[in-house]
Amino acid sequence: MAEPTIDARVSPLAHLQERMRAAAVTGARGVTLTERPFLTMVNLRVDPASEAADRIEKTLGAPLPGQCGHTAAAGPHTVAWLGPDEWLVLSRAEPAAVTAELREALGGDPGSVVDVSANRTTLELGGPAARQVLEKGCPLDLHPRVFAPGRAVSTTVGPVAVLLWQVDDVPTYRLFPRSSFADYLARWLIDAMGEYRGPDLP
Repeated sequence: MAEPTIDARVSPLAHLQERMRAAAVTGARGVTLTERPFLTMVNLRVDPASEAADRIEKTLGAPLPGQCGHTAAAGPHTVAWLGPDEWLVLSRAEPAAVTAELREALGGDPGSVVDVSANRTTLELGGPAARQVLEKGCPLDLHPRVFAPGRAVSTTVGPVAVLLWQVDDVPTYRLFPRSSFADYLARWLIDAMGEYRGPDLP
């Protein structure tokens, strides 16, 4: 009989889970912060005009976005544009399986497929005041007429470089900092959320 598999991984923000829960604000100015650890992330580089790119799109079931800020989704995968020949594949599937399938699709053509799941973690910021919290330290125009669900852009929040993805119009955002900067970013966001506990002054 096989021994049960024990997941011994510890997320970069496991030590801040209680502080993030305690920082949650409810009501019309509500905002919450959680970590969604261990999301599969695969960095993909390939010539978008190549046959390899066509094979990769068929494997993913989604096109490779061709413009800054654009994403495409199908099944468990979301593909975010990082550059003219670079994308980040975010997935609910196992990283080894996603990486193997994409490498097979790439074949011997120029390009690369690299599992970077351990390189970043995922913070989810959501609620009516989420945009205002981000606007305290993000240089992007996050107004809905410019930044809407499905948009994902490399930017900074405070001094931390992140990939920022708006998931829905609640609004809910997912931020992907490098794991070594996740503690700083989480504490920055917790501090930025603090004012929304008080009354909305005229």
